[in-house]
Amino acid sequence: MYRAPLKEIRFALHQLVGDAQLTSTAGFEDYSVEYADTVLDEAASFAERELVPINVVGDRKGAIWTPEGVKPPAEFKAAYAKYAEAGWSTLRAPTEFGGQGAPTVLNTAVEEIWSSANLAFKLCPMLTRGAVEALVHCGNDDQKRRFLPKLVSGAWTGTMNLTEPQAGSDLGAIRTRAVPDGENYRVFGEKIFITYGDHDFTENIVHLVLARIDGAPAGTRGISLFIVPKHIVDAGGNVGAANDLRCSAIERKLGIHASPTCVMTYGGSGDGALGHLVGEANRGLEYMFVMMNAARLSVGLEGYALAERAYQQAVEWARTRVQGRPAGTTGAAIIGHTDVKRMLLTMRSGVSAARATALYAGLQLDIAANASDPAVRASAQARGDLLIPVVKGCSTEMGVTSASLGIQVHGGMGFVEDTGAAQHLRDVRITTIYEGTTGIQAIDLIGRKVGRDGGAAMRELIADMRADLARLDASADVRGTAGEVGEAFDRLAAATAAVLTAGARGAQYAQAIAVPYLHLAGTVIGAWMMLRAYDVATRDDASDPEFHASKRQECRFYLDNVLPQVLSLARIVERGADSVVDAEFA
Repeated sequence: MYRAPLKEIRFALHQLVGDAQLTSTAGFEDYSVEYADTVLDEAASFAERELVPINVVGDRKGAIWTPEGVKPPAEFKAAYAKYAEAGWSTLRAPTEFGGQGAPTVLNTAVEEIWSSANLAFKLCPMLTRGAVEALVHCGNDDQKRRFLPKLVSGAWTGTMNLTEPQAGSDLGAIRTRAVPDGENYRVFGEKIFITYGDHDFTENIVHLVLARIDGAPAGTRGISLFIVPKHIVDAGGNVGAANDLRCSAIERKLGIHASPTCVMTYGGSGDGALGHLVGEANRGLEYMFVMMNAARLSVGLEGYALAERAYQQAVEWARTRVQGRPAGTTGAAIIGHTDVKRMLLTMRSGVSAARATALYAGLQLDIAANASDPAVRASAQARGDLLIPVVKGCSTEMGVTSASLGIQVHGGMGFVEDTGAAQHLRDVRITTIYEGTTGIQAIDLIGRKVGRDGGAAMRELIADMRADLARLDASADVRGTAGEVGEAFDRLAAATAAVLTAGARGAQYAQAIAVPYLHLAGTVIGAWMMLRAYDVATRDDASDPEFHASKRQECRFYLDNVLPQVLSLARIVERGADSVVDAEFA
């Protein structure tokens, strides 16, 4: 059974990341810690009451394809109705379209709770929120008026349609066509891996579809973005006739069984699906990246959210499972075994570091969108952009590792479906793949984020971390570990220079060491967050001695057992490229 870790989330949100600073940012003057805590309390209550009980139900029943449409479990449809009725779909959306206008950093904290409680459910509103952001930033006034109020309220849901059978992640190879038809277009083609591409939760589904207008340039330069609703929407926003699109199949998957992963066919009857061009022609990939960037932060938090759930189950199992007699103890529960302690601490410290990093990234995006000073906005945007691939790549890989460790803590019973430990691993495994694999995130990091500005954004982050370290080192309580963290900062700086040098030799040399560099960056940034956590837990110990003692314990473990991995990762970044590039496979 999952319980939202509200004390952990609040510690990271308020004391490590410092969300209270938003009150001096335009648009968030009314934001407060009290407001955030109320939202988190209500999210926890809804998740534990409505979403947790149907998680296993969804895994066992799964979504079902029928000629009349896809049917997720009935329990999910009922839960979605309650979710929309309670206003959760409006939390992050702009107030001008009926939203609450909550900051990204708070939404990130809330989405962790949804993801832990029921990842298969959470994916539907996540994609809708991405569609809302894309239309807010890129849609015209008519499109916003016609589609956004219903998407924001949850009356309709949204998707993004990128992948095709022959193209995979190579979007430049897509073949879906858009033929001009008056002011609109007719869309023909097939898309795969479309999350919640069809369901019976709502009366309409708004698909955002990448397609190539006839005669457009080849490759990514010729891709446009279209709104293609399941049912045609008139100028007044009313639902009309069915559009020429259908879900022709759903995938049989390793996990997230209740979330339908659809094959979508557009224009199958020959008429073509009515589509509305978003923005300018041939700029679709640029627009879709607005949606993808939001999705990558959301998917990244899914990794540590599932790790949190796996940890909660594993530690409860370890407290009650009797096996052998742990050395140095008089008890018999396996939680006394040192290797079980090691596994549990690996899971717990990984979640804490990833959570703080993701919330920090979310805060940067809020500052970038709302700060009054253009220089502050630009700096925060650069940092948020830099952190997104780190959050997405490192948090999801950590989630897979932690869910696997959760099974290991259970022993043989973890491999038995009845305990539920296996579902966490099956569900979290997709998070390292969709919205761009770990390799794609790493290439994005070294290319668009580090290579494009010559490492300036990373150097600025390292400088800020060093300044923070100097402040923390003034405290005798953290001085013993500060030196090792400082060395890790130096290793990250040297590795960044090594990546730039490798890239100057050729893109393939930088890409060969991109994933180790991604993990190096994630581990170092996590250490920064954990050192800050150790400092807070030491200075504020009197307010909650038991919690802060536990926090210091996990921070010590991270700095002693996780941070040293930086040494091997740095060696790989500095010396590992040639052996990869030179390899050949017959």
